[in-house]
Parts: sequence; C-alpha cells; structure tokens
Amino acid sequence: MIARLTGVLAVKSPEGLLIDVHGVGYRVLVSLSAFSDLPDQGSEVELPIHTHMRESSIELFGFADEAEKALFLQLIAVSGVGPRLALTILSGMPTDELVGALAEGNVKRLVGIPGIGKRTAERLVVDLQDKVRAAGGAAPAASPAPAQGPEVEAVSALVNLGYREADADRAVRDAARDGVTDLAEMIRTALKTLSG
Repeated sequence: MIARLTGVLAVKSPEGLLIDVHGVGYRVLVSLSAFSDLPDQGSEVELPIHTHMRESSIELFGFADEAEKALFLQLIAVSGVGPRLALTILSGMPTDELVGALAEGNVKRLVGIPGIGKRTAERLVVDLQDKVRAAGGAAPAASPAPAQGPEVEAVSALVNLGYREADADRAVRDAARDGVTDLAEMIRTALKTLSG
C-alpha cells in the first residue's frame, strides 16, 4: 500500500495530479485546498497518500499534510461517505473550519458544502463530533454547547418528523435539563413541548 509519494509534479490539474517517481507516473486525486498549496508544475513534491482499493481499480488520494489525511480517514469511516465524497467535503472548506463545524455540530455550515445533504451532515456530526473534539478541535467559547449523544439523535429524529432544527434543539435541551437521558423519553418529552 502506498502511504507517501515523493517525485516531480508532472501534471497539476484540479481533476488530478500526475507525480513522476523515477519514471513511473502516479495519478493522485487531491482536495482543492491541497491543490492550492502545491508548488508549480515541474517542482518536486512530497505528499501523504491514501491508497483506496476498488474492485476494478486502485485510486490514490493525496493530502497537503498529515492532518488533512487524518481528517479524510475519519470522514471515510462514516457510513455513506466514500473517498470521493470525503475529498469533496475537504474541498468545501479549509480543514480548520471543517473541524470547527464538526466540533460545534454545525449542520447548517456542513450542508453549505456542495454534495452534502442534511442527513449526511447530521451523520457526520453524530459520528465525528466527539472525535474531533478529543483531537483538539473544540468549539469556540462563544458557541452554545452543542447537543451530544442521545440529544443529537433526538434532534435528528424530530427534524425528520418535520420540526425546525432550532425548535427541536431547544425542546431537546429543555428535556435534557430536566434530567431526561433516555432517547425515547427525550423524544416524547420534546414532542410534548413542541405540540404544546
């Protein structure tokens, strides 16, 4: 498995790079953020690589640094997010902003990335919020504490029932403040608040 490439940047295009390593050309896909950080065509480059094996092909994904690669690996671990979509997500906003949006649980910001729907954004938050926080991507102090665990799932369920996210979030937080921790009970309590 290829984990790093060092060679000459023979072709530099947003659609893909061609890196010449001692006469062998490797096609590498990169995010737009990584692309903008690359030197001019013909320069020597060294890129962290993720090798993705498919039934009929092998794809190489390159990154600006190890932090971008680590975030990519976390993204593709989320159900329904493949390497190409993960690259689209990384292209949609700078890495630090993406980490901040995930840490804050900012679904609205994530939906602003082309190709990311509300359900995918919610899944990203549920799966990655705690991981990016643990890695040091904590939400800014000015932000309200985002919902966690059953709260996130309860808000998602209420939104899927047609309630506005802000209203659902408020009702779920009220239920959590009253000491409700069970998911089903939290949804029932929030529904009473929303329909009351």
